[in-house]
Amino acid sequence: MFDKSTWIKLPRNVVVGHGVIDELGETIADLHLTGDPLIITSPTPNELAGDRVRAQVPGAETIIVETASFESIERVIETAQAEEADYLIGLGGGKPIDIAKMAADEINCGLVSVPTAASHDGLVSGRSSIPEGDTRHSVAADPPLAVVADTEIMAKAPWELTTAGCADIISNYTAVQDWRLANRLKNVEYSEYAGALSEMTAEMLVDSADSIKPNLEESAWIVVKALVSSGVAMSIAGTSRPASGAEHLISHQLDRIAPNQALHGHQVGVASIMTEYLHSGNDGQWRAIRKALKSIDAPTTAAELEISDDDLLEALTTAHEIRDRYTILGNGVNLDAAYQTATVTGVIERD
Repeated sequence: MFDKSTWIKLPRNVVVGHGVIDELGETIADLHLTGDPLIITSPTPNELAGDRVRAQVPGAETIIVETASFESIERVIETAQAEEADYLIGLGGGKPIDIAKMAADEINCGLVSVPTAASHDGLVSGRSSIPEGDTRHSVAADPPLAVVADTEIMAKAPWELTTAGCADIISNYTAVQDWRLANRLKNVEYSEYAGALSEMTAEMLVDSADSIKPNLEESAWIVVKALVSSGVAMSIAGTSRPASGAEHLISHQLDRIAPNQALHGHQVGVASIMTEYLHSGNDGQWRAIRKALKSIDAPTTAAELEISDDDLLEALTTAHEIRDRYTILGNGVNLDAAYQTATVTGVIERD
């Protein structure tokens, strides 16, 4: 008997383009959200766009978070409950939006995402990533009800944040290969549609890499659309699998071994060069991934991540221990194989 069912939660409205932050009020009205929101932001986004947001939601309180942590989430929850906020607005990059997403999920209210930097696909997905000590937790939450992404603002964000977002999307290519591998070897449920959407998004960004330039609004447009597609793929799949494989495990392990050395997107980009080599060998697409990353000024080596060769090799050989998620890393890559992978792909220099 056929007994499959699924519940896909997606943003109802995604508004992208020049000056669209001034359409936030209209977007909220279209969602039929009423009452006063609580705005969650961090110092720089608040300076950059806080007043433009507050002008459209009179009476809204603002809470400024300095760090992404479970303490910050609790602070937002307590403030939202004290202020009797009817919904939340996350304004900024990954930090305030991830915090707002988890807080909204906890108090069961809606969230509107207003990203100011194209730094990763959490801007639209139903996942939050929060550090705690020497580890990072990826937690499921409802996706935003709406996303209002102003490309004019995002084009002015620090270039390294945009390149990190690009690298995060490019890494989807190897994440989907890991997902298919887990389906073949471990019977992990696989969604053809979500996998194809995620893979197509990565390939689109690789093909467009030469045209992605600093301070160019058209580049912000391309990257934001890719981030939205990646987030939608995760929502369709009901898992982070379309955008998180061995390359993310390696990045999470680097967060433990060498914390705060590099941006998440940059780490997964470099890791995806190596995991593509593990999947396909010397005839694989790892050169195309490396070339695309280079063309957008994203790191392609451990040195450019400011991570030592030893730390990179330790992450590659131990990343499989982080969680019960089958990837190309299998039950572990030994040190000799890790060294060969890293040196052949140019991630570290051969001794």
